[in-house]
Amino acid sequence: MFINKLNQKSFSEGYIRRLMSYMGISARIRRKKVNRIRVKPEYTKENILARDFASKAPNEKWLTDVTEFSIPGDSRKFYLSPIMDLYDNSIIEYELSFKNNNHLVFNMFDKAIQKYPNAKPIFHSDRGFQYTGNTFKSKIEETGMTQSMSRVGKCIDNGPMEGFFGALKTEMFYGKKFKTLEELREKIVKYIKFYNEKRFQKNLGCMAPLEYRNHAS
Repeated sequence: MFINKLNQKSFSEGYIRRLMSYMGISARIRRKKVNRIRVKPEYTKENILARDFASKAPNEKWLTDVTEFSIPGDSRKFYLSPIMDLYDNSIIEYELSFKNNNHLVFNMFDKAIQKYPNAKPIFHSDRGFQYTGNTFKSKIEETGMTQSMSRVGKCIDNGPMEGFFGALKTEMFYGKKFKTLEELREKIVKYIKFYNEKRFQKNLGCMAPLEYRNHAS
């Protein structure tokens, strides 16, 4: 009976809810982004990327951001800072830390440069304090990259990175129980490996990011 109905062209929302209830399926809702501590920037950059998320080759456009995790029973926070290459949406480097500070971002950036020493992409972020300080400005200038920043209050300017955070938290964090943040850390590391190597993406021809990169090379 369900197969015949699923062959129909369209369904009402009510029918979908009833079918999900019957089959014991529930939706996971992406939560709103955590508000950040506001620090007066030492400098800012224009939104050079301008939501042009298409990339014809690796290392042309990199995105970054920081997201926060917490679990019941632990007063600490846990932070993930990754870099995404828009060519294949892969996470080329990342850093995990119990502190949301400059070292979190700087260590991530330094690892990416070690991996791709000749890369000179557009480097896009929001206007978080790590990216608007003079120390990070010097790092960008030393590599010859072009820095780009989202407009204030415009999360969509960094849409693909927001999408990655949403997928990560929906698929491996929300609704799950973790005994410790150390356990959560291990799960995040495993998820990023899964995301890069096995999580198919429609806009990549139903290939995983690194599969797409290797296939195109």
